[in-house]
Amino acid sequence: MSNMETEGRADEGSSSQRDPQNTGSYDFSLTPQDSLPTEDSQPAEKSVPIEEPIVVDRKAIEKLTEGLLSHYLPDLYSSKQALLELNQNQVILLDTLDQEVTKFRECNSLLDLNSLFTEAKFYHGKLVNVRKDMIMLHEKTTKLKKRALKLQQQRQKEAMEKEQQRDKELERERQLIAKPAKRT
Repeated sequence: MSNMETEGRADEGSSSQRDPQNTGSYDFSLTPQDSLPTEDSQPAEKSVPIEEPIVVDRKAIEKLTEGLLSHYLPDLYSSKQALLELNQNQVILLDTLDQEVTKFRECNSLLDLNSLFTEAKFYHGKLVNVRKDMIMLHEKTTKLKKRALKLQQQRQKEAMEKEQQRDKELERERQLIAKPAKRT
């Protein structure tokens, strides 16, 4: 290093050390153990540790920061965009899965409806059979009522005929009974 650089750095270091309230400037000083060995430096066993801290210029820090940010920010922004897109895709996927679950529930309810319709068909068949049986029983009872009416009419006719025949027999018996002759 040249003497001018060392003096400038020493001045800057002393100004930052003098103003502890100065929050705008940071003391990014490196100890000799933190710095890398240069070509001029001797091997570690022969080098004598320098106790003087190395002070870095504020403009250099800003430029290094800008360079670092300009190097990594595009990748970070693209990563952020990729994460946002991934998040949106996950939301879409969750909505799609929710719709599929709803469809499966509807299918299950359709299966339940199918079983209800099958059960309804079964009971409808039973009702049709009961209706046929009731119609058949109605026809039989109608025939039986007609037969009973005919039988009743026949019995009444027979009873009437017997009554008429008795009346005839009584009349005949009356006629057969001897009548005393009239004296003249």
